[in-house]
Amino acid sequence: MKKVRIEHTYRVYLPLIVLFVILSAIFPRTGKFNYDYRKGSPWMYETLIAQFDFPIIKTPAQLQQERESVGSSVIPYFQYSEEVAAERVRLIEGLNLGRCQDAKPEIIKAVSELYDKGIVADAGSDILAEGLVLDSNVIFVQKDRRARKIPASDVYDMREADNALLSMLEESLHGINADSLCRATGIYDLLKPNLLFDRQTTELVHDEAVNYISPTSGVINAGQLIVSSGEIITAEIEQLLDSYKAEYESSLGYNGPRALLWFGNILIALTIVVILYFAIFYTNYRIFGNFNEYIYLLVIFLLASVLAITMEKVGSHLLYITPFTLIALYLRAFFKKRVVLPVYTISLLPLLVFSHNGVELFMMYLTAGIVSIYVFDQFNKGWQQFITAFIAFAILVAVYFGFRFVDGIKDFNDYRTILYLFIGSMLTVAGYPLIYLFERIFMLVSDSRLIELSDTNNRLLRELAHKAPGTFQHSLQVMNIADAAARSIDANVLLVRAGALYHDIGKTANPQCFIENETTGGKYHEGMSAKESAAEIIKHVPDGMAIAEKFKLPGIVKEFIETHHGTTCTSYFYNKYINEGGDPNDADVFFYKGRKPVTKEQIIIMLCDTLEAASRSLKDYSAKSISDLVERIVRSKMNDGQFEDSDITLKELNTVKTVLKSYLQQIYHARVAYPKRMSGAHR
Repeated sequence: MKKVRIEHTYRVYLPLIVLFVILSAIFPRTGKFNYDYRKGSPWMYETLIAQFDFPIIKTPAQLQQERESVGSSVIPYFQYSEEVAAERVRLIEGLNLGRCQDAKPEIIKAVSELYDKGIVADAGSDILAEGLVLDSNVIFVQKDRRARKIPASDVYDMREADNALLSMLEESLHGINADSLCRATGIYDLLKPNLLFDRQTTELVHDEAVNYISPTSGVINAGQLIVSSGEIITAEIEQLLDSYKAEYESSLGYNGPRALLWFGNILIALTIVVILYFAIFYTNYRIFGNFNEYIYLLVIFLLASVLAITMEKVGSHLLYITPFTLIALYLRAFFKKRVVLPVYTISLLPLLVFSHNGVELFMMYLTAGIVSIYVFDQFNKGWQQFITAFIAFAILVAVYFGFRFVDGIKDFNDYRTILYLFIGSMLTVAGYPLIYLFERIFMLVSDSRLIELSDTNNRLLRELAHKAPGTFQHSLQVMNIADAAARSIDANVLLVRAGALYHDIGKTANPQCFIENETTGGKYHEGMSAKESAAEIIKHVPDGMAIAEKFKLPGIVKEFIETHHGTTCTSYFYNKYINEGGDPNDADVFFYKGRKPVTKEQIIIMLCDTLEAASRSLKDYSAKSISDLVERIVRSKMNDGQFEDSDITLKELNTVKTVLKSYLQQIYHARVAYPKRMSGAHR
């Protein structure tokens, strides 16, 4: 069998060039922090010195701890009241101090000093919401429209105010018992708090403090050491590296010549395109010859790249919600697994190269995509697609936790990421129906479409069963035999089944021309010459193509109509023609004008079609007889050159022959002869 070579035309290379240009244009215009590091591992690079000032970003654990600390303690907020102080002073001015009237100015002075500092009530914790405790160290005081945070020790509570007043009066009033005077005249009782607790503002400030905790803690200046070569990366060093990386990629990025950055992106894009080209070449080079399939594959690949780059620019956290596993299912709908796996892997390379957590995301989506490719074969109908989505979600979460455990995280609280992964998995189900739109746009045939075509209740197959019942039964038998052969060499089983059902659809135009549809009492070919009979037989191929066009059968199914006889000869009528003295040079009418089979699936249908018909004429259904028949037919097709353009290997052909022999033997195995009951025997 001759190896088919790739056509080196613009149809192969122009789409690759366009893809290369688009990738070069969309790749990020900023550099990436090109150091890989992990806590507990040594720093494998040169000593790293900060090239610029950058803030130290708090870790999630630090932020959570700070939130818990701030959330459990409330800094009280007080309004300074000028009215309370003025009122208390006026009341003291109106007091009758008797013979100590001269002490009144000193008392007023001392009270004013107390109110200048501020007096708070003795208790206040019971007026907060449940679960909140007042901070006893600092307070907020709003005075003259400005709020100041001051130590709680700078103000007085009621007991401290009494003691402070007594102390100041004892220093300024000589010969007078200050304590007795204050008690006798009620001065102690006149003192009231002038710092009024503001519950609403306290809780508002508290909520803001919890929700707006600073994400940074300190600054590293340019020139400071970050990590030395060979140093073990501790949690503190990892925090510095994470902070340096974030500032580098968000603010500074690439600081070299822009031309080199462009050149680097071009080289990366070229590398990815070349890898993609050879992945197609080594898995199924015939894709290059099917322009629609080829363009579809490149478009899906580009879609994955655009999603990775766009989501990274908008917000790297959105990559966890992006349904990359859907890319694998879009490919699986039209290509075999041996093509899907490498192409899907390559489509994730931009994610690996340009994302912050590239390795983690690449491993997550690669694993989930591979599992989805295989699981979707069992769970692809209706609600079962949700089973595939849940399995993909479980795989994503498992790999995600694997990386978290490697990072040494014991207490996980980032539930938002898990939610994103769940939503992304469900979007796989929501986005899969777009496959039917792609099927129309690119004129492809999905597995779902092939299943619909193989439904014998559809209009065209019901018409075949009605007009040509013998041909319909023949097609069903060919389908069953071809199914077994296709499974043995990993051919497209659904495509083979559809091809078997429609390969002889042209016989509905003239069913009586074919022996399997003849009715008793009439022979269609009686009185016709060998040439006329051959022409009528061969006509079922162009008739089939016309019917396929009328019913809009997909091109990939119509190919079975054209190739199931290839360019072979109608040997029965040709031999009759030669035996009657016909000229062999004038025998062109006896040969089919179809195309030689190219794919494994077309080869299988050609063999099964011929074998199913030929096996009916056998008189001996022994294993040897059936084996000889299979060998003879395969050898005949090969000698006629029918396999010279196909991609089936000799090993695969031998496997198919073995399966066909076994299947035919099971069909035509000997039956047990039931004994006749003798007359007079008891029932």
